[in-house]
Amino acid sequence: MVQIVAPDGANVSYSVLDLAGTYRLSSPIHKTTATIDLPGDVHTALLANGEIPDPYFGSNEKAVMWVNERAWAVERQFVATPDQINGYLTLTLSEIDCIAKVFLNGEVIASAQNAFIRYDIDVSGKVLEGKNTLRIEFGITRDVAKARADAHPFPIPFTYNYQTNGLTGVHMNFVRKAACHAGWDWGICLMPIGVYGTMSLRKSRLARQESVQVDQNHSKRAAELTIKTRVFAFASGDIELTHTIDGQVIADKVSVSLGENIFIHTATIKDPKLWWPAGQGDQPLYELTTELDGEKAVRQLGLRKLEWVVEKDAIDHTFKCRVNGRDITMMGANWIPADAIPSRITPAVVRDLLESAKAANMNMLRIWGGGQYEPDYFYELCDELGILIWHDFMFSCMSYPSNREFLDDVHTEITQQVRRLSHHACLALWCGDNEVIGSLGWYPETKAAPERYVANYDRLNSMLGRIVEDEDPARRFWPSSPSMGYLDFSDGWHADTRGDTHYWDVWHSAKPFEAYRTVNPRFASEFGFQSFTSMNVIETFAEPKDRNPSSPVMENHQRNEGGNARILETMTRYFRFPSNFDQMVFLSQIQQGLAIKTAIEYWRSTKPRCMGTLFWQINDIWPVASWASLDYGGQWKLLHYMAKRFYLPINVVAVPDSESGNIVLSGINDTAAKASINLEILAVKMAGGERTIHSGKASISPDAAKVLHRLAAVNLAEDEFLFFSWTDADGHLLGTNDFFPTAYKNYELPQPKIKTKWSTRDGKPVLSLITDTPALFVTATVDVPGYFSDNAITLLPGRTANLQFTARHGKKVSATELAKSLKLRDLSETF
Repeated sequence: MVQIVAPDGANVSYSVLDLAGTYRLSSPIHKTTATIDLPGDVHTALLANGEIPDPYFGSNEKAVMWVNERAWAVERQFVATPDQINGYLTLTLSEIDCIAKVFLNGEVIASAQNAFIRYDIDVSGKVLEGKNTLRIEFGITRDVAKARADAHPFPIPFTYNYQTNGLTGVHMNFVRKAACHAGWDWGICLMPIGVYGTMSLRKSRLARQESVQVDQNHSKRAAELTIKTRVFAFASGDIELTHTIDGQVIADKVSVSLGENIFIHTATIKDPKLWWPAGQGDQPLYELTTELDGEKAVRQLGLRKLEWVVEKDAIDHTFKCRVNGRDITMMGANWIPADAIPSRITPAVVRDLLESAKAANMNMLRIWGGGQYEPDYFYELCDELGILIWHDFMFSCMSYPSNREFLDDVHTEITQQVRRLSHHACLALWCGDNEVIGSLGWYPETKAAPERYVANYDRLNSMLGRIVEDEDPARRFWPSSPSMGYLDFSDGWHADTRGDTHYWDVWHSAKPFEAYRTVNPRFASEFGFQSFTSMNVIETFAEPKDRNPSSPVMENHQRNEGGNARILETMTRYFRFPSNFDQMVFLSQIQQGLAIKTAIEYWRSTKPRCMGTLFWQINDIWPVASWASLDYGGQWKLLHYMAKRFYLPINVVAVPDSESGNIVLSGINDTAAKASINLEILAVKMAGGERTIHSGKASISPDAAKVLHRLAAVNLAEDEFLFFSWTDADGHLLGTNDFFPTAYKNYELPQPKIKTKWSTRDGKPVLSLITDTPALFVTATVDVPGYFSDNAITLLPGRTANLQFTARHGKKVSATELAKSLKLRDLSETF
């Protein structure tokens, strides 16, 4: 996080007056007694004051829709001392959401219209000694957006994201705020209003820091850093500028002139400690401190060389990420905002979600283009945890205007964001948008005049590419996701020979899970399958009478048209239909995990053809049926447990070969060292009994996939499935997996008797499980927030499974406490 530090004492050359706090909330057509804590949002203030119900409960979404249809204002007084105003003053307001006028002591000092821009307002001479009044008046975003769309010389179609309760959509392509605030096929429509970022009055002697960017050039024994400092000067003169890193102090007295000034300094880090993605090495961080006339900013730098390798090969073109000279498979998911109510997005909430990503062996997240640029702490946490970021710019699923006013506003937005974030080691790629190229073929208007809309698209997209080229040349700009590459405006959704792929036929076209094996992407950046959110989450928004997949409440908490029906239809394809709602919810999460497991295990086995899989999606913005692997609130769904297994760096997977009739077992090694493993393959009878198919040693080269064994599927009896495990050279278990040659509904499942035992290991509770017959998708749950080391497992007689429990949020819990609420489930209960 970039930390701005104000020195103590009077008559300093730089100081900060924090303007965060309690404001009076008002509206010209709604009487309220509420106050609002800023940074924060109007919905949170009204909810705290009892003026609106919980928007997430039942069908309350419609009951609170009036909030975003009103104009709102916030106002507070603050006191400034002579020392605080004796100099040049900047009022900094970031993330104003989103159409607003800013008043200081009754004077309009700024008009804001972009939630993604930091507004630095020169208020020198406007702040009074003693009491001052800051007021922000918000416009009605949906009305402004419609007026702009109506005034545009030709129609720009927009994604009609919210389609229930008869409410109209919002022209989100004409305003710059998170597009999903208007609803999405997993999101509630709230259209929040507020200020979410910095609110401060900064005093400078002569100049203020604007940004500090660091380019890295790596040689064999050193990292050469080029530090580019942007300074805004209020007048001409001299300033003291100092950088400190790794014990080196670079002090410089420089001259500035009115406006923006750029200064370049260099530093050499000898024998640098390299930063690696999670699972590939450590994440050492170097502290860079920049001081300008008392204004001190601190940044954390991870030193690494990162390249995207897009070059011709025997197939077409590669698409892979090379870090510190190694081609590393990207494994992870897509990220959306952590909550639909902005005030609820906190460092603790975000850390919890990101730690769960790392715990599931993820090394990359894609920040999706219909959401938001995240706060500084998000990227700092990713630097710390080793999670690389594929970063879309905030454009998604629709065309955007390309008039001068819009492009100028976006130019400021993108320039600011690139300068703000480019020093982060986690930042791997800038991507122009999400599915905007593809959307040119979705709407009647764009299909009727493709030349016009391609030209319109290119004006915006080319500008984005030029900004990245100018501001962050060391990073690759990728035009769109999915995309087949530079100036390729074809719809590359299902193209699998180059670029990145969004493969959605299994969900949206209701194809079987096996269809994932018919495509061979170079990098799968989006694909997914839905489940219901967990039962304890459903209980927070649905009364018992509403706990039915066809109830109005459950359908309101399903944003994808026909989604609940598709979940249930799929159950009949693979499973016997459950007998109650609770089993239905459990089974939906099993099949969600199986869908993504089918895709990722196959695509990883094709390495080096496929060098990345980012499933849709890791988190939820509210409690809803969705593609997420984590429930709203961060609880692990079964998909997340399965992800931890199918993203194991040393893995063994089974894939059927339709041409030969064989089942092919492949070993995958995503580490830098040769993997030597002992592999055991069993054929297990569902009614009990097992036989060894194969047992032997195998080696897998670094960063490679290799076929380890083939067996004819016809050699398995009707009631047999494969179970295989692999250990390292010392006999330590590395992983287990299974393969079922036919649908689960075709097996007669026994009712297992599973014994449990609790113990403590390394200070953490451990649950031991042992069964008398094969048990599938054995799942342990407790009431304490946290996760087990494994879950949704296949349990065989004679093999004890030890599941260590980790409490979330840094809490400690005893085995005795966990035992009180332990619940075990398995697939047989749904038969």
